[in-house]
Amino acid sequence: MNRFVKGHGLGNDYLVVNHADLSFDLSPGAVRRLCHRNWGIGSDGILVLVPSSKAEFGLRIFNPDGSEAEKSGNGLRIFAKYLYEHGFTNGKSFKIDTLGGIVETELQVEGGRVRRVTVEMGQATFRAPEIPMHGPDRDVVAVPLQLGDTFVTVTAVSVGNPHCVVFVPKLDESEVRRLGPQIERHPSFPNRINVQFAKVEARDRVAILIWERGAGYTLASGSSSCAVGAAAVRSGLTDRRMTITMPGGELGVEIRVDWSIRLEGPVEEVSVGTISPDLIAAIERREPIPGE
Repeated sequence: MNRFVKGHGLGNDYLVVNHADLSFDLSPGAVRRLCHRNWGIGSDGILVLVPSSKAEFGLRIFNPDGSEAEKSGNGLRIFAKYLYEHGFTNGKSFKIDTLGGIVETELQVEGGRVRRVTVEMGQATFRAPEIPMHGPDRDVVAVPLQLGDTFVTVTAVSVGNPHCVVFVPKLDESEVRRLGPQIERHPSFPNRINVQFAKVEARDRVAILIWERGAGYTLASGSSSCAVGAAAVRSGLTDRRMTITMPGGELGVEIRVDWSIRLEGPVEEVSVGTISPDLIAAIERREPIPGE
């Protein structure tokens, strides 16, 4: 009971649990406690195996602030590795049902271990109502967004979850940390939004920094990489196949002519453990996290 696996994709780490194996309710407060780096196990989110009538496996994805995400490229790759290596499947290709749609995965296995995972991330859309973004029904490509007394030029896109891409001549982490939360919670985005600052380095290479909805500054993100790739192609800045570089490493992205997206990259497991009775008791007592 109450077992977990911790894995990461380029430093973007998640806890993976089987909902049927938990003895407590995975409430927003429980998620925040488990993800906390000091008062819990620590992670950028939680991946939960749940039943599905639409695919072989169902997945719910929780951000460290307790909110729920529609899709995660790194999360899906971590989850696929978990399913294979912990006996839920012996197949190297299968489908996963998420709030952001059904995705297909393909595993690269070496010596019995999953080393890399390819995910079909669905189709990108730039239409404002589908992101969602308030305002007229239009493609949100290179439009001004007001932040106080200044404006930034943004391209908004959904890849099953919402993203806002800002192309810049130079990447600056301090600017990401300053502007990221303002864009994430901008009133134009009713469901909040993931934010990427992107510098095009070549027709096949883009460097990015990420402010993730519900998580903050993040070393890597698969769905962010897909969103940046789609925005770069839509803006005519890159070819359809590219490498996205982040502080945590690199992912391969392909944007097809129908705007479907293929994501590929490495994944690693960090640890396997059991959630302790002390931590479960704190969750069940709904103890506040100091400083929260």
